[in-house]
Amino acid sequence: MEIPYAVKARPDTGLYNAKVGIWLFLASEVMLFGALFCSYILLRVNAPEGMWPHHWLNIWLGMTNTIVLILSSVTVVMGWASLKMGQFNRYKFYQGITILCALIFLGIKSFEYHDKFIHYKVTLKDGRVADGHLQPAETTLPVAWHLQPVIVDGNLAKGAKPTDKVVLEGWWPKDEVALMNPPLEHKTENIEIPASQIKTMENYGPWHNTYTAIYFVLTGLHALHVIAGCIVIFAIWGPLAKVWEQDPERYINRVEVSGLFWHFVDLVWIFLFPVLYLL
Repeated sequence: MEIPYAVKARPDTGLYNAKVGIWLFLASEVMLFGALFCSYILLRVNAPEGMWPHHWLNIWLGMTNTIVLILSSVTVVMGWASLKMGQFNRYKFYQGITILCALIFLGIKSFEYHDKFIHYKVTLKDGRVADGHLQPAETTLPVAWHLQPVIVDGNLAKGAKPTDKVVLEGWWPKDEVALMNPPLEHKTENIEIPASQIKTMENYGPWHNTYTAIYFVLTGLHALHVIAGCIVIFAIWGPLAKVWEQDPERYINRVEVSGLFWHFVDLVWIFLFPVLYLL
């Protein structure tokens, strides 16, 4: 039994089934990300003055990822256009670049996440705050201690000794406002802190504050969409390539539908980049 309108357009919508389906799916995606963006706006405008983080993300890495995704959108279109002209090998080349761009994007995002998980805010018992990146080669606390997001009231992890220390490559913010709004360039130093002097120690994971929570939710959800889109594009590009010989029009439709999803993923990032990195 042949499913109607799997290739040809429906008379009522002028679209084939898969294209109707992807537009309905993208409408639900707009509602999902729209709700998250609205949440971000409400959280930000209601934050106390001076207490919303700035300059916590690397703008150049975000810009690089933006360029990578824009390039991938171009190659998706070029791949689809190549199929329309019957140039399958050229399509394979362009979609190969798209997949490579997706992997580059995910690699850069993984680096950014890792940077946040080794970035610590350490509050001392005398009230001072040190902020910087943990230096595991020089820190003498047990590895298990490093992995805990919060160390409270100077309680040492099992196996730690009073002589253990934490070493950060960082700086000493004068107050909480300075910590939230660090200068673009500030002098860093190796800061050695004895474990016995630490009151709290927390990395910049999603539990750290409102900003990091919504940063990880928005970018993490987007990264999942990049992974899903990359898997679909790769499946069509590789294992399902034989469909091109059996039914070229159906194959072109699959490429077009996956391309529409990929354009949406790119568009979401174009909004995420200025909102999280620049504003």
